[in-house]
Amino acid sequence: MTEVSHWTESGVGKIDLDSRGLGEIVRLKLLREAVLMYEANQRQGTHSTKTRSETAYTGHKPYKQKGTGNARRGDRNSPILRGGGIIHGPRPRDYSYAMPRRALRAALRSALLGKLRDGEVCAMARPELSTPSTRKAAGILAALGCAASAIIVTVERDEALLRSFRNLPRVHVTRACDLNAFEVLFHRNLVIVDGAWDALTERLGKRLRQGKHAAVEAGSES
Repeated sequence: MTEVSHWTESGVGKIDLDSRGLGEIVRLKLLREAVLMYEANQRQGTHSTKTRSETAYTGHKPYKQKGTGNARRGDRNSPILRGGGIIHGPRPRDYSYAMPRRALRAALRSALLGKLRDGEVCAMARPELSTPSTRKAAGILAALGCAASAIIVTVERDEALLRSFRNLPRVHVTRACDLNAFEVLFHRNLVIVDGAWDALTERLGKRLRQGKHAAVEAGSES
């Protein structure tokens, strides 16, 4: 169990979060690999340069072959000349790739464990919002000490909560089923709305239990 700050309408207190399913070690190398993958998947890859066949110069010979004392030139598109084509320049490409889902779940567990150990996890009850209120959202984060940067994790999509927090700089709202290691590490603080931690641990623990059962069944068959 890990004790964290918990915001309610009556004030800020403390609650315990069950961290037993997150493991004992923060796997830094795995976290680095996951962050590199998520960053690569965000690259647009639209960079492009022109080869000599795509430049806009004329294809006529600039001067005669012999007698000028210059090098022999077939046209002005040569990569050697200024404004000519580019040799082996960048072309549009897809940088995205995928890691195994088991590795991504392990990376998320390590990211959550690291945040808990660093004291950068807080919790909050769902605020009573008849209409979206950015002022109230800012007050909640200030009371929790998470005003600098935070990711808010909810159980389901909450439109009022989303509209309240989305105007704050460096604050993002996501569902527990969509959370990944990159988002956890990108933000300074992790704020868990009541019920979201159970959804997270169920998402990670359920997969882990399924993998153990499969391994046991495979061992019994062999």
